[in-house]
Amino acid sequence: MPIDFDLTDEQKQLKYHARDFATGVLRPVSEHADAITDPQHAFATMKPVYRAAAEAGFTTMFLPREFGGGGASNIDFLIAIEELCAVDPGFPTIVLVNGLALMPIVWLGSDSQKEKWLRRATSDPDGSFLAGWVVSERGGTANFDHPSPSAGIQLLADHHPRQRNYALNGEKHWPCNAGGWDLNGADLNVCVARTDRTKGGESALSVFVIERGTQGIEYEVIDKMAHRTCQNVTMTFRDVRIPEENILTQGDGDLLIQRNFTWSSPIASIAAVAVARSAYDFTLKWAKTYTGGGTSPIINHQAVGNLLTEVASRIEAGRYFCWKTAHYMDKHPGQGHALGGMNKTFCGDLMQKVVYDCMRIVGVNALDRRFPLEKLYREAMVFPLYDAGNLAMQRRRAWGVMADSSFSADTFVDGNPLEFTRSMQGYGSHIDHS
Repeated sequence: MPIDFDLTDEQKQLKYHARDFATGVLRPVSEHADAITDPQHAFATMKPVYRAAAEAGFTTMFLPREFGGGGASNIDFLIAIEELCAVDPGFPTIVLVNGLALMPIVWLGSDSQKEKWLRRATSDPDGSFLAGWVVSERGGTANFDHPSPSAGIQLLADHHPRQRNYALNGEKHWPCNAGGWDLNGADLNVCVARTDRTKGGESALSVFVIERGTQGIEYEVIDKMAHRTCQNVTMTFRDVRIPEENILTQGDGDLLIQRNFTWSSPIASIAAVAVARSAYDFTLKWAKTYTGGGTSPIINHQAVGNLLTEVASRIEAGRYFCWKTAHYMDKHPGQGHALGGMNKTFCGDLMQKVVYDCMRIVGVNALDRRFPLEKLYREAMVFPLYDAGNLAMQRRRAWGVMADSSFSADTFVDGNPLEFTRSMQGYGSHIDHS
C-alpha cells in the first residue's frame, strides 16, 4: 500500500526547527502579550517575533519558490503550524492569513500582479510584511453565495470607467491582519466586494487588492477573549478608490471564497489538534505526579486512565485526518472542498472535547492561571467559529459536494479528483422564509 505516515528527514528537521522557534522565541512573548489589556498593543508586541519568523522562513513558506517563497507542500506547512500552535494559536493565525491573502494572487493573478505583490511579500527587507484576507461582514457572511442581491456580502464596489477605478463603500468585520502593525493598513489586503447590485452572490462578487496607503479606510480593533496575539478589525470604507489593475477576479469571488477556505481548512484543523495536544501534554504530566490527596498518582485510577486514552486517540485521529486532507490537496490543487470542510469541523469539535476532558482530569486547579488550561480553554472557543465557521460554511460546502451526482463514498478513500462547481454551493442558503 502506498500509505506512509513516516516523516522524511527534511520534515523532521522542519518539525524540530519550528518547535525550537515556538518554545524559545514565541512562548515568552506570547505569554506576555496575551495578558496585555489593549488588543492592538498585544498584537504589536508580537512584531519582533514575526520578524524572527520571517527570517526563519515561516511567513511565506507556502508561496512558490519562483517568487521567492519556500515552496512548501501543504503537509510541510501543517507540520510547522502544529508546533507553533501548540505554544500559541493566535500568532500562527497571522501567518495563516498571509496565505489566505497571497494564495489568491498565486491562483488568479496575472504575471505582472504576481511579480509585483508576491515579490514584495518575499523580499521585504524589514521582515514585517503583512497581508489581510477581507471577506466577513457584521451582518454575516455564511450566505455569501445567496441568489438575492440583498443577502450576503454588501461591501459595494461601483465601477467608474472614466477614472479607471472602483469606489468601495461599506463595512467589513473580523478581517485579520488588515489594520497592519500601526492601524494604517496591512501592506496589502485582498478584499471581496459586490460589483453588481442586481445579481446574487454567484456572479456579483469580485476580488480586489488594496495596497497600504489607500485613502478612505478606517480601522477599529476588536477586543477578543482569545487569539489575542493576532489582530481582528472592523474596516469602514468611504469612497475608497481602487484602480482597475488591482482587480484579481470579476464575478467569481464566490468560487475564490470556497477555494480559499478549503485551502485553509487543514491548517485551521491542525491548529486545533495542536491546542488539544498542548492540553494533553500538560494533563498527562499532571496525572503522573498529582495524587489528589490519595496515596498514588491519579493516572493509576481507571477513570483517569480511560479518559486519557480517549483524549490521546482523538488527537491521533485528528492529526492524521489533517495529513490526509493536506495530501489530497497537494495531489489535486484547488480541490478537496468536502474533505476540507469535514476536516475543519471534526478537528475543531474534537479539540473542545479534549480540552474539557483534560480540565476534568486536572480538576479545580485547571482554573488557576498559573497553569495553561485556562488559556487553552479560551483558545478552544475560537476554532469552531473562525475560518468559515463549523456550523454553517464548512459543513454546507461538504454537504453540497456530497449531494452532487459526481460524488461517491469512495472518492476520498481512492484519492480521486473531484472538481468543485457552482452546482455544489448554496445548499441551505437559498431558503425563503418570508
